[in-house]
Amino acid sequence: MIINERESRSTRILEIAQLIMTAARTAPKGKGIDVIEIITVVGEDIQKLSEVTYAKGEETGLKFLFRDAENILHADAVILIGTRTHVQGLNCGYCGVASCNEKLQNVTIPCAINMIDLGIAIGSAVATAADLRVDSRVMFSVGFAVKALSIMTECHSIYAIPISVSSKNPFFDRRPRDQRKSD
Repeated sequence: MIINERESRSTRILEIAQLIMTAARTAPKGKGIDVIEIITVVGEDIQKLSEVTYAKGEETGLKFLFRDAENILHADAVILIGTRTHVQGLNCGYCGVASCNEKLQNVTIPCAINMIDLGIAIGSAVATAADLRVDSRVMFSVGFAVKALSIMTECHSIYAIPISVSSKNPFFDRRPRDQRKSD
């Protein structure tokens, strides 16, 4: 049997994405409570993520959203990792609110423990990507924009990790892009 690397990439990228998602899932969680959500986006749906990210750039005026909207079009897959809000009952005040009961009254403030769990899951995911020698980058921008879609709706914070199997890392040495000109 002869396996051509270029012809087998699409199959491998799905396997790699599954390994990365597993690493994020098995990352330690505060009090053992799992509030992490993880999905992988491939194919035409990456274009949809790009369009939503671009639209969010127009809405907010944040220019890095335009750059990242274009940048993810070079990804073979985009892994989205988010966290739902679940107060831990620690009354630690780390979120800026005195108690978890008080925090429940203001659901716009994320639980600090949930955010730490999200960070650890992202770290595990990109470490696995590095171990597998797959190019990746953590993007707040795409996760921020994806909240406008009807996916991961229970998550208050989402980050994107585009991954690529190519001869040059498309997520490194990126130049800022200006807003696209209308024709």
